[in-house]
Amino acid sequence: MSQVKIGVLVSGSGTNLQSIIDSINSGDINGKITVVISNKKDAYGLERAKQHDINAVFVNEKDYNNIESFNDSIIEILKENKVELVVLAGYLKILSSKFIGLYRNKIINIHPSLIPSFCGKGYYGLKVHEAAINYGVKISGASVHFVDENADTGPIIMQETVNVDYNDTSESLQQKILKVEHKLLPLAIKYYCEGRIEVVGRKTLITSK
Repeated sequence: MSQVKIGVLVSGSGTNLQSIIDSINSGDINGKITVVISNKKDAYGLERAKQHDINAVFVNEKDYNNIESFNDSIIEILKENKVELVVLAGYLKILSSKFIGLYRNKIINIHPSLIPSFCGKGYYGLKVHEAAINYGVKISGASVHFVDENADTGPIIMQETVNVDYNDTSESLQQKILKVEHKLLPLAIKYYCEGRIEVVGRKTLITSK
């Protein structure tokens, strides 16, 4: 089976990107990252890509008249790099309907909560963990899902929980969940690259090899 060509979109430090790179380098993922794209010029994720000789591209939203043309530019870069799977690894921009339509069930996102809790518009970064702690939940976690036209509403691929302790802060909970994210996202990508994820309506099935 040939390697799946992966494009990763980042907005920040790229720790999830690093976990994917590490899993590819160890042979766990039968894929190759052909491009990393960021909407932030100083995103450390771009530097991580360069350190591993991966094409790193900054796309400035201010250079475009609207969100559609901004997304069209990213689509063209993905096509130029023959991307078959798009991974959002801490990417904080909304994708256009055209983008999602072109890559239906080929865009994977990681979210730091147990969807459908603490997700959707406005829930990103520490805000997710603040909301979980303020609500008083006893467990939280991470969710890997396919991306559809709305925020965090696509079919869920995998989830894993962590305990929320009484003395947890948003920062300490974030660190707990990051450890889960760094395991869960590469695993979901591994299964995708092996052709083991089936989507039926809102449900996904991970098949055996």
